[in-house]
Amino acid sequence: MTGNAAPDHGASPNSPAPETWTVGKILDWTTQHLKKHGSDTPRLDAELLLAHCRACPRIQLYVQFSEPVTEAQRTQMRDLVKRRAAHEPVAYLIGYREFFSLKFEVTRDVLIPRPDTETLVVEALKLLRELPAPRLLDIGTGSGCIAITFAKQVPKAEVVAIDLSPAALAIARKNAKSNGVDARLTFLEGNLVDSLPAGALFDVIAANLPYIADEEMDGLDPDVRLHEPHLALRGGPKGLSLIARLIPLAIPFLAPEGWLLLEIDPHQGPAVTGLLQEQAYRHIRSAKDTAGDLRVLLAQRPLTP
Repeated sequence: MTGNAAPDHGASPNSPAPETWTVGKILDWTTQHLKKHGSDTPRLDAELLLAHCRACPRIQLYVQFSEPVTEAQRTQMRDLVKRRAAHEPVAYLIGYREFFSLKFEVTRDVLIPRPDTETLVVEALKLLRELPAPRLLDIGTGSGCIAITFAKQVPKAEVVAIDLSPAALAIARKNAKSNGVDARLTFLEGNLVDSLPAGALFDVIAANLPYIADEEMDGLDPDVRLHEPHLALRGGPKGLSLIARLIPLAIPFLAPEGWLLLEIDPHQGPAVTGLLQEQAYRHIRSAKDTAGDLRVLLAQRPLTP
């Protein structure tokens, strides 16, 4: 086992006897291999991949270090490690991602849920948890992580989720069912608010729209640029095309004291704040993610003339 080749998890040609590849040895080798190939989280990647191959919770690996890995598991692991070293995201390789301690199926049709987006959910919960029957609209739902998490956290909520992509909606529906909230969610196919019935009102409209500027797409990490759907990433010049369109369109669908919540790039704060001010939104404020970066802008519906 030399160089950058993926391990065969078997005997070295010069070994006097076959080498036993245990859970611990495979984790150690894979961690170093993925580190050399640019992974920011090589140990976590190794653990998630091996747990997937062994069909066990990741935490169980810690009590299985000395256990041998079967030939079938080694074969599957070799393929996954090779693909991960070529920048294919772990979430697509194992087919799911955790978000807010819930499990979400993901495919190349949806953006992989990220911890940054949990900030948006937290802020929505702060606003709506105490309402008797809160109404939330999730625009650009993708995997459904925002809508489903909110429905799970607030059983009395009415939740509507919209996406332009039929393939993304199919994944979101599956995730709603697997998380036990499919009976309380309504999914609509459409562009921003165009599929909403006239007169629909929501206490919160949450949107994690594409906000990567066109000119920044080529500079994204290969994991994102080569594998995640550009429809969910590309936000036009300066990354604000869809956000700028939604801000005025959302107003008629907000309850009188309703809030618009937007996930943004930290550098877009001043520009998006300006767009909200132009439409007379009130009480504009921001929320930071766990890294301390501005991640969500909150703004209350303009006063009715």
